[in-house]
Amino acid sequence: MTDIAADTLNAPTRAAELRQSLAQVRAEVGKAVVGQDAAVTGLIIALLARGHVLLEGVPGVAKTLLVRSLSAALDLQTRRVQFTPDLMPGDVTGSIVYDVKAGDFEFRAGPVFTNILLADEINRTPPKTQSALLEAMEERQVSVDGISRPLPEPFIVAATQNPVEYEGTYSLPEAQLDRFLLKLVLDLPERDTEIEVLRRHAAGFDPRDLAGAGVRPVLDAGRLAEAQASAASVGVSADVLAYVVDLARATRTSPSVKLGVSPRGTTALLASAKAWAWLSGYDSITPDHVQAMLLPVWRHRVQLRPEAELEGVSVDAILRSIVSQVQVPI
Repeated sequence: MTDIAADTLNAPTRAAELRQSLAQVRAEVGKAVVGQDAAVTGLIIALLARGHVLLEGVPGVAKTLLVRSLSAALDLQTRRVQFTPDLMPGDVTGSIVYDVKAGDFEFRAGPVFTNILLADEINRTPPKTQSALLEAMEERQVSVDGISRPLPEPFIVAATQNPVEYEGTYSLPEAQLDRFLLKLVLDLPERDTEIEVLRRHAAGFDPRDLAGAGVRPVLDAGRLAEAQASAASVGVSADVLAYVVDLARATRTSPSVKLGVSPRGTTALLASAKAWAWLSGYDSITPDHVQAMLLPVWRHRVQLRPEAELEGVSVDAILRSIVSQVQVPI
């Protein structure tokens, strides 16, 4: 048997092994975070699709702990930036500084030069600093003083934000929102879940000591790259592609919507659906995979008309209505 034939034969087995590794990542995160299974799945899908994630929720629902736990379960470099009103763009990307000993200027890399960047409370800093991440998120490079410097691979921004109605927050610019693959909303926990959180704390759990909680790295950059390539190879039919486009076009013609989904949004939905299909063990995308990923991929890309907002209409409700109205390919 040739090497090519052997690789083809072993591909399903290897994919199953990689899925098992990602299941182990989920288990490691579960040692520190309780009741946020959907958000953990969303972060893993973002890893597979090489996309960035925006986590929104009130303070205290474990947004930061969730990202820190995921980072601890991955053998990747991680850095954290606490976004504040006085944070400058150079504090994120890096800047040119004068080295007195060398007598010359040199570039000092910022925290963005990492694999996973935790941008904590990103909407507490003004749009100028928020936008410092635009080039990094889209081009995976940083340009300073006319020189473009590539970022490490993989590179993912996991940003947390408080709801925009909270004091001292700034809405993210539309251009930056569009660079996030997913927006995951973390709600307050159910009663039983909150009791389990308290039980763990009563038993001595320290959220600042993830190693003490037993969280250990179980997936490295090499196997993550394999999983990303395997997920990207998931097939998609012409009917499903047309279905994605029809859904996007429906957002643009909805009477309640001021700004619908762009072509970047359709490609984001396709990549996310591929990742979810692969993670679920499918070789090709079905309409169910598209529908499952539609809300987290599109909820931050749609802007409502002012009159719809005054009536209390939500983006999620509009998207659910569109899903129910657009014909599903058989």
